[in-house]
Amino acid sequence: MTVLFSGLFDDAALFPPGDAPMATAVPAHRHLRAQLGDLVGPFVVPAARLGELAEHVGDGEPVGVSVIAAAGDLPAGAARVDAHPGLVLAAVEVPVATDAATAREAVRVLDGVLPDGVPAAVELPRSAARDEVLDVLAGTGHRAKLRTGGVRAALFPPPEELAATLRACVVRGVALKCTAGLHSAVRHTDPATGFAHHGFLNLLAACDALAAGGPAAAAERWLRQDDAEALVGGWSPDRVARARAVFTSFGTCSVLEPVDDLIALGLLPSLDRTPA
Repeated sequence: MTVLFSGLFDDAALFPPGDAPMATAVPAHRHLRAQLGDLVGPFVVPAARLGELAEHVGDGEPVGVSVIAAAGDLPAGAARVDAHPGLVLAAVEVPVATDAATAREAVRVLDGVLPDGVPAAVELPRSAARDEVLDVLAGTGHRAKLRTGGVRAALFPPPEELAATLRACVVRGVALKCTAGLHSAVRHTDPATGFAHHGFLNLLAACDALAAGGPAAAAERWLRQDDAEALVGGWSPDRVARARAVFTSFGTCSVLEPVDDLIALGLLPSLDRTPA
């Protein structure tokens, strides 16, 4: 079952609500990589903080980073990572492309800057321009980035909207990553905020349903599912491959929170048995 979650958890410790200081986040990321191995994706960092990151990398294994940068800042950011022996460019994330023209410019820059094999994701707008941005991304090999939550209720897309966006990605052959709000495996309501959070197991199941040819309504049913038992079983190798070909990763300010949730559900071994 570990393969279902390989590389799923991008380390976004610098971002809300965690907001970890760089001096804490970098050694913590190295510890997570040693403890959890391939479950942990790259360290997510804004391009504007690469200088600060460089000051805290120190010795040891190079840190794989996913750099968030506007298209105009990507060349300088990528060059800065390439010039530092302690950093490796593992991925790139571009902020919201508000329309097709913005998306085309992002793709142009990405195609000129990215080394072979380095994935990039362009954040989709939650507007009528979503599909025109996806039309630009289709066929490029670049991914979509979906915002699935945040510090305000309005940042959480309702299940019907998220299902429609997932389907819009799948029918165009555009893989995706998510950001924010996916703290737990299963859909739930946070008792502290009252926000209804999507579960990342729900998203995996929804993506599998769509990749298997199902309609948006099938994905929406999975997104609304709050019964953990319904989400835990039935993950055949084919189903795992379909889901992960669509849903590549998500950023989380606490990698241990979703991992602990999976351990509690019996989907991952306890940490002292998880191979590094």
